[in-house]
Amino acid sequence: MLAGLDTAARLDRVAHLTRHGSLPRYRPDELLGLAENIDLRGRGGAGFPFARKLRAVARAATARDGRTAVVVNGSEGEPGCLKDTALLLHVPHLVLDGALLAAAALCAEEVVVGVTRADVEQSVRAAVAERGPGGSRVRVDRLPERFVTGEGTALVGALNGGPALPSGQKVRTSDRGLAGQPTLLSNTETFAQLAVAARLGALDYRSAGLPAEPGTVLLTVAGTTVVETPTGSSLPYVLDVCGTDPGQGVLVGGYHGRWLGPEAARSALVSRQSLASFDAVLGAGAVLPLPEDTCPAGEVARVARWMAEESAGQCGPCVRGLPALAAVLEEAVAGGGRTALDAVEARTRAVKGRGACAHPDGTAHFIASALAVFPEEFAVHALGRGCGRRVLGALPLPEDESPERLVVDWTLCKGHGLCVEILPDVVRLGVDGYPADASMPVPGRLRPKALRAVRRCPALALRIQE
Repeated sequence: MLAGLDTAARLDRVAHLTRHGSLPRYRPDELLGLAENIDLRGRGGAGFPFARKLRAVARAATARDGRTAVVVNGSEGEPGCLKDTALLLHVPHLVLDGALLAAAALCAEEVVVGVTRADVEQSVRAAVAERGPGGSRVRVDRLPERFVTGEGTALVGALNGGPALPSGQKVRTSDRGLAGQPTLLSNTETFAQLAVAARLGALDYRSAGLPAEPGTVLLTVAGTTVVETPTGSSLPYVLDVCGTDPGQGVLVGGYHGRWLGPEAARSALVSRQSLASFDAVLGAGAVLPLPEDTCPAGEVARVARWMAEESAGQCGPCVRGLPALAAVLEEAVAGGGRTALDAVEARTRAVKGRGACAHPDGTAHFIASALAVFPEEFAVHALGRGCGRRVLGALPLPEDESPERLVVDWTLCKGHGLCVEILPDVVRLGVDGYPADASMPVPGRLRPKALRAVRRCPALALRIQE
């Protein structure tokens, strides 16, 4: 999926076709067979078989007026996940290829791409324009940037003109989604994988990865680095390639995910089967190692508070349960004693299985998993001694954004482009090959890379400024 990005920051339509070739035509039954052969599954978190989604939408359309729609979920409200953003910023045509391929198989009249970031919206709109008349079926909508926006019913509700909130109803988008039509909804990486498989064919696609889980997967490591790896790769090897290690443990699957202790993280593979043996799932591909020099209890409490504030505000477990859970967790970390620690476990149990959407459940599982993997850490905090380490923000949150900016001195810049190679999530190049902006905000988590870009600029044209 990331082929070609070693020589260009973004593949426009010409570069995309040069690298990947034209998209083959598939009959509906052929596309369904391809998805089944490679066991293509949704890469947004649930891992639902793509072929079953295709069948469900086609079946619902047949029972009605035949009209369908395709929706690409590019909202990515998970703070530790950047893979869908990377695809839409750097290889948007691969995603559009997969979506249009599915739309052709379903005879869908419209493809809608839902995004939350301004730069992603700009990139996708540019890609649609580059396709000329072929992009006329694609609509791009920008939605509120919140954790719950990526939930299926929240995304479709917002695209239909309503609030970006989970409906709380057990209605599948395959039955009633965009404008009430049967809708194929999947995330960005899923459609990109479909486009790659359509070009390679099932046999060549299966040449990478595990026999039972063929192909590759995109991971976001430490909230900063997007890497594509074959399934079955060693998790420690992937971490090492990205310049880190398991540390005190690794959070897999993001803030609705599960913690792996150091021993489990060192033996885990990047595969559904391997992670399931540790009661974990890959989810949206966020892999967050916890460095040795940060406080696990403080990191978890801070994320729990943010997750409570991201409440959909529609049911008791979300409105009252999550803030109460965050409060008792903060009390325990601040030295509230065994009583506070017991209250955390009680509140966690009370939230599970009672929410109108997955947010309360996911947050409760994240906290319960942390208590199970770091019991001594929470105990020493609850009993008042603490661990003596600071909270460094290893688990990224939107509030971590720094007031610092990367500034370009136009009198010195020669357009070498090294800055965009080091900081592709900060620097964008204009059509002239120079940075598109003179001043760009630098998220706190990317400050080390920004400093590296400043040091490596051959023309000494960059500086960091508050």
